[in-house]
Amino acid sequence: MTAQRTLILASASPARLGLLRQAGLAPKVIVSGVDEDALSAATPGELARVLAEAKADAVAALPEASQALVVGCDSVLELDGQALGKPADAEEATARWKAMRGRAGVLRTGHCVIDTASGQRTSATASTTVRFGEPSDAEVAAYVASGEPLHVAGAFTLDGRSAPFIDSIEGDAGTVIGLSLPLLRRLLAEVGVGITDLWTD
Repeated sequence: MTAQRTLILASASPARLGLLRQAGLAPKVIVSGVDEDALSAATPGELARVLAEAKADAVAALPEASQALVVGCDSVLELDGQALGKPADAEEATARWKAMRGRAGVLRTGHCVIDTASGQRTSATASTTVRFGEPSDAEVAAYVASGEPLHVAGAFTLDGRSAPFIDSIEGDAGTVIGLSLPLLRRLLAEVGVGITDLWTD
């Protein structure tokens, strides 16, 4: 029996870690420290992929990532053609929610997988349409005061306090939470790894 490969998540996101654990995986977490504001791309989808690649590259270069599989992810919300990451402050989060009410945006999550043992790498972006409800000004204020929207792309999350303000999604829910497991399975296959080989029990 071959030794189990080490899986490394190049992200500080507890939501991404939770998704991987629920899928039977037990990744190590190494935060990349990439300056996301220093990177740019032509489209929001491309930006998400570029950010994911930068995170994966930074961690893959570390000695502790030798012989491991490194997964980098990054999410942005596309609204009116603009890429929206984490809001800078409460004021921006409030304005963001007032702009999103009753509308639809596309949550784009870039994924990058690097096999440091073989040098193989691949990346892609998953996209899911999010239809926002119409929370009242008081509900928006309460949500922003909770602090949650300041830590997540697009100022909302599907698995937290803003869930009641999201009417529906079209696509993979994991993409919105931060990591698409179906896309991850396909990317792992591209570098010759079966996701079931990474199950911990």
